[in-house]
Amino acid sequence: MADFTGRAKYLEIADDFKRRIRDGALAPGEKLPSETELMETHGVSRTVARQAISRLREDGYAYSHQGKGSFASLPGQDRPTKRSPEFEQITEYLDEVRRDVRRLAERMDQLEQLVRKQPQDG
Repeated sequence: MADFTGRAKYLEIADDFKRRIRDGALAPGEKLPSETELMETHGVSRTVARQAISRLREDGYAYSHQGKGSFASLPGQDRPTKRSPEFEQITEYLDEVRRDVRRLAERMDQLEQLVRKQPQDG
């Protein structure tokens, strides 16, 4: 079992990789360990391994390619800008949702105008 330091284990793992990337022990573009490898080497759950990789991405120290893994990066460094098919699919879906919301808002405006034009029963 891992020693308790008072700090979340995923942050410790992420900080270790950040230091190694800054120090040049891991070069930008070099493949990072998989979730399974992190689980084995650090004795953590898949959730903790996933959180560590996610933190590295959030802080600019890693980028991921679907099906290929995560790769070291330096914050502010130019990284590949190709978007995953999942990202593109989600973007298209959100565009559809926006159009539907706009149509609903227009329809509600029309209905409100109709209600205002109707004579009031008294």
